[in-house]
Amino acid sequence: MSSRTEVNGRNGVKQPELNRADDVEDLLDAVKSLLIPFIRDADKAAPTRATGEIAADAQGVPGRNILVDSHKPEELVKKLRIAMPGDGAGKEGLLDVIQTILRYSVNTWDQGFMDKLYSSLNPVGVVSDLVLTVLNTNVHIFKTSPALTIIEKTAARKLAGLFGFTGPRAGGITCPGGSASNMTSLVIARNTLFPSTRTSGNGNHRFALFTSAHGHYSVEKAAAVCGIGSDSVVKVPVDSEGRMQAPALEAAIARAREEGRTPLYVSATAGTTVWGSYDAFADLAPVCAAAGVWLHIDASWGGPAVFSPTHAHKLAGSANANSITVNPHKMLNVPVPCSFLLTNDIAVFQRANTLRAGYLFHDKLAEDEEGEEDNIWDLADLTLQCGRRGDSLNLALAWIYYGDSGFARHVDHAFDTAAYLASLIQNAGVFALLSSNPPPCLQVCFYYAPDGGVLPDDKEENTRRTREMAPRLVERGFMVDYAPGERGSFFRVVVNTQTLRGTVEGLVRALVEVGREVVRL
Repeated sequence: MSSRTEVNGRNGVKQPELNRADDVEDLLDAVKSLLIPFIRDADKAAPTRATGEIAADAQGVPGRNILVDSHKPEELVKKLRIAMPGDGAGKEGLLDVIQTILRYSVNTWDQGFMDKLYSSLNPVGVVSDLVLTVLNTNVHIFKTSPALTIIEKTAARKLAGLFGFTGPRAGGITCPGGSASNMTSLVIARNTLFPSTRTSGNGNHRFALFTSAHGHYSVEKAAAVCGIGSDSVVKVPVDSEGRMQAPALEAAIARAREEGRTPLYVSATAGTTVWGSYDAFADLAPVCAAAGVWLHIDASWGGPAVFSPTHAHKLAGSANANSITVNPHKMLNVPVPCSFLLTNDIAVFQRANTLRAGYLFHDKLAEDEEGEEDNIWDLADLTLQCGRRGDSLNLALAWIYYGDSGFARHVDHAFDTAAYLASLIQNAGVFALLSSNPPPCLQVCFYYAPDGGVLPDDKEENTRRTREMAPRLVERGFMVDYAPGERGSFFRVVVNTQTLRGTVEGLVRALVEVGREVVRL
């Protein structure tokens, strides 16, 4: 705390004068001088991504790789030289560390970052995250976070409505990531369908949970955390397009009953992690209703397609789910983490999660107000958390800035770019495209197959090619991922709402070049 002068307080006692605003202003100005060039470097490098290689100077020496300065962990420990000093290093020491962190971090603003289901922020995100940091409040009870509570409830209700949740208490809450939202949905499902488990535990129940063979690992993790056990998760087979189908789910539920287990919960997926597939929600919902199980949709990745009139049909039937996870920090480029758990009646969330904490929660839903407008204002009473950051602000401010139409344009651009990349891969003659064209979401999956697109039967050879090509791409300014497949590991490239067409053209050029280095015909 800075105190440059003293003033006379009560009874003439001298008090230090606070100058925190000046300190913050000084540090913000200094850090801004580091952050803006970090982002601008990525913008300046964008045209070179279309060439498929790092730009060289007049002497042919490649320039700096803006995407990442790669080093092995042991080497990076030495370069960072991070230490917690006994005496503070002050402003200059702070700026030096920040500069070093930026230098050795992955620049997700770079067009070449196509590795994960997230990327750089939209510019509004920088501002909204700064506002949250300055507020530094806990959105657990209304009294301490009145404005942010209203923001969360308003944004959640509007978002829930896009998925067809239109009840008088439709809405949701934010959780610290998609895995946390999914786990919260499982807790709510168990405590709602089997109320005694809230106080007595799982007892003699041998619960069975169901997700597709391509479902996210967070379902198994949630089962382990909840004491249900990861072995309770049944992986339902998928069709040729990676989608869980109603007959297969119905059969899996029937088998679980025959084995003496209690079907509890189904996690369908909108945008699987690898293939980007959307399950058939309209067909799955009647199966779940007939079996008396909770239907959750993990739309962490593919949920924002609901903003697009062109792609919203992929979420058809979602209104019949009991809960939905959506992560705006992925497709909508808001700061990480921003994950919503949505439902048609948030009173169900409160009944499942509330505990007697009179020192904290003074707001309870009165039984005689069933059907009335939602009056639950202490939001932590609906969640597994007490400490809660106001992550909804990051979506809300971006939504205010861009509007429904802006989000729709962003989503449509991303889907169009993914389809363009799939076409480039399909027509290059040296790849085996695994994704459909257009792909269901924003991932494009393929093998490198220089023999006219014919893939060898040798799985190890296919894996070798993929694993050796991936790091060579980083040297050219592209970071992509790969995943195991039936014929060896294949490439999985993820585009985002800010990916340019020139970038995917450059990626294909880079793939062709590094492929020639790895496979010599």
